[in-house]
Amino acid sequence: MYRKILIATDGSELSGKGVEHGLKLAAALGAEALLVTVTDPWQPVSTWTASSEMAEEYRKRMATEAERILDEAAKRASELGVTHHGLHVPDRYPAEAILETSAGHGCDLVVMATHGRRGLGRLLIGSQANAVITHSRIPVLVVR
Repeated sequence: MYRKILIATDGSELSGKGVEHGLKLAAALGAEALLVTVTDPWQPVSTWTASSEMAEEYRKRMATEAERILDEAAKRASELGVTHHGLHVPDRYPAEAILETSAGHGCDLVVMATHGRRGLGRLLIGSQANAVITHSRIPVLVVR
């Protein structure tokens, strides 16, 4: 049914539920898992924070955090016997990166978590899961 599953994670406790669900599904189906974490672009809040040094420090910290997130997910994948690869997509917005990565890597399912916000919270924060669901050409499994 599914041969390559993109599993998106930001390292949060909630996204961990998505990782666990996606990896167990991959294990049950004998599918490969593509573990993906995305780093938002650097956005200075003022001219004071717009220095290239601060942007570079941000990118280094995000790369270190992405490595930690992917290592944790990879460890769980190995425990479950799931063939997996990790990918950090820097300087992109999550929904955009998930959609492009799933298409570019031949994935046939996306698994991700959502906070399930409603009303003003959703309007102010947005919903990456909703954007992926709306624009994906493949099935999306959303875990809450």
